[in-house]
Amino acid sequence: MRRKKDLPVLEKVTITDIGAEGNALARVDNLVVFVPMVVPGDVVDIRVIKKRKKYLEGRVVKIHAYSKDRIKPHCIHFGICGGCKWQHLPYNLQLFYKEKQVRDNLTRIGKIELPDIMPIIGSSEVYLYRNKLEYTFSNKRWLTRKEIESGNKFDNVDALGFHIPGLFDKVLNIEECHLQPEPSNLIRDAVRAYSLRSGLDFFDINEQSGFLRNLVIRNSLDGKVMVIVVFFHEDAERRNGLLDFLSTEFPQISSLMYVINSKRNDSLNDQEPILYKGVDHLVEEMDGLKFRIGPKSFYQTNTLQALELYRVAKDFAGLAGNEIVYDLYTGTGTIANFVARSAYKVIGIEYVGEAISDAKVNSAINGITNTSFFAGDIREVLSEQFITVNGKPDVIITDPPRAGMHEDVVKAIIKASPDKIVYVSCNPSTQARDILLLSGKYIVELVQPVDMFPQTHHVENVVLLKKAEV
Repeated sequence: MRRKKDLPVLEKVTITDIGAEGNALARVDNLVVFVPMVVPGDVVDIRVIKKRKKYLEGRVVKIHAYSKDRIKPHCIHFGICGGCKWQHLPYNLQLFYKEKQVRDNLTRIGKIELPDIMPIIGSSEVYLYRNKLEYTFSNKRWLTRKEIESGNKFDNVDALGFHIPGLFDKVLNIEECHLQPEPSNLIRDAVRAYSLRSGLDFFDINEQSGFLRNLVIRNSLDGKVMVIVVFFHEDAERRNGLLDFLSTEFPQISSLMYVINSKRNDSLNDQEPILYKGVDHLVEEMDGLKFRIGPKSFYQTNTLQALELYRVAKDFAGLAGNEIVYDLYTGTGTIANFVARSAYKVIGIEYVGEAISDAKVNSAINGITNTSFFAGDIREVLSEQFITVNGKPDVIITDPPRAGMHEDVVKAIIKASPDKIVYVSCNPSTQARDILLLSGKYIVELVQPVDMFPQTHHVENVVLLKKAEV
């Protein structure tokens, strides 16, 4: 057999920009080279790991000179944990490259003429901004390169932490995380210590065995805490031991729940959380509105910045009080309820039935009576008959998942022919693709990026589209 040709090492390459998925890039011999975890201005040697016709992918094997813009990462897990890949970038540059990402996607993929993009709205908190984290138990923790090269044997290979990017069965044991305020770190560390002392089995994803599977921690701005422990199988004595320990050690836990999940995947959407102690929800307040957050509720993970995002969406909608608004992918009805006071009627559609139940509760607890919520596939729900019954939308607000809208949904929106479309997106590339499909009938009027996730390349973007003049 012919041996595969070794890919080259590119020496003393200067990193010049940041591109797709937050990876830095350089140009060598008229080819773009994508490299993670470096900063424009770094001079590095790059081992090529993938060769394509128009670009290369590589990893850094040596740094000759550091960029003047590089800063010291905040977390000891930087470079291994995949959660905060931009900690080495100053926050002002994070915002610069996020805004650039929005512009590049809309012009390159959307192929549209853009108005001036409004300056990105930065987050008031660049750490400790998340209201939810999910940890995974594993009986085979990820060993760092330093640990492997030490030649030492490690007796304890149990881990409670985050999955290594791209490796579903590898978990990094997290010792500190700067994304969620305390008592998040304290709870995680206490659960791990108790479990090790008590000889509780950590999950083995390949063998589908073990006792402890996941740990979910949620918090609200008023200091309330929800903890959900996910077990792989029932063992009442050991389960109650851990939950009683948590309840005693952390009296600030207002909602203590557990789930028995024996499926092959970690999703809790089809599981039933059981209340062990306290109440079964948190309550968050936003602009005078209260939102009930259950164990499976979707809620923006950066609470303070979510308020900025929703204010932008409401401003773009430009409601005068007599409009019928359709809120697609409404989730738990956060945006729908947020704009309801300024509209005649708001119709929310979402495919997850439990989220629709939460949306109705959120309307009820705020005394909002002009909302209606429907569960189902938006492609099927948003029919001519549905619009005849509920009224033609003057404004459509859409906030789809990262994959964007199905082409059939885009066609249904065009057929519904609202005067305005407010498109909220967590993925500017799929947003640009959908806007291209709408471009025959709608033009882009306003663009407002919003940073919801500091220390990452992710960015939210809100676009106002208005019906083109015939």
